[in-house]
Amino acid sequence: EVSTEDPETAFCTLANREGLNPEEGSIHHCLYQFTRNEKLTETNKLLCDVCTQRHYGPKKNIKSEKKYVYTNAKKQMLISLAPPILTLHLKRFQQAGFNLRKVNRHIKFPEVIDLAPFCTAKCKNVAEGNTEVLYSLYGVVEHSGTMRSGHYTAYAKMRSMNNHLSDLVLRGQSPQALETEPVNGQWFHISDTHVQAVSASKVLSSQAYLLFYERLL
Repeated sequence: EVSTEDPETAFCTLANREGLNPEEGSIHHCLYQFTRNEKLTETNKLLCDVCTQRHYGPKKNIKSEKKYVYTNAKKQMLISLAPPILTLHLKRFQQAGFNLRKVNRHIKFPEVIDLAPFCTAKCKNVAEGNTEVLYSLYGVVEHSGTMRSGHYTAYAKMRSMNNHLSDLVLRGQSPQALETEPVNGQWFHISDTHVQAVSASKVLSSQAYLLFYERLL
């Protein structure tokens, strides 16, 4: 889908991201890098239909002559629709010559995260005037081992059912009442058939591979 946006607002976000200065090695830094403004120049220039038609005339003449005009452009990936459930998948491997190597670095992640600095200013399911899009952590998947072998374990939070979130997930209905407090509950560590209650600090110190957040409504 191609849409024409006002150049003044096309790269605007719900909340100001200029003063974020996220800590390197954190999930905020990962999101900041993933949604940064990129310049497309030289071999990365964008094919511009408008520029091509302006220079060579109507499209019917362009294909036969294979003449196109490429132009410098800016690119930014932002969230246009805030999901009820946010799943973050960390890339835990890197190329080392002809081999893949697992990345064991700890990435810091919070119990409550605000996606507003990474959402477009016209985010479809955020009420006008809102400058926060909050999510609460409820699940973590951790992997121990190497690229060839290992073991998956999980952390899950047992909490009371959120009826407003259920309406949004199952029926697509936007809730009327807003709940902005973090979801309380007890964390558990699950490894095969072994389940043990753990503290939130234990969860936040884990080497996360997958993070699961639910939207605070």
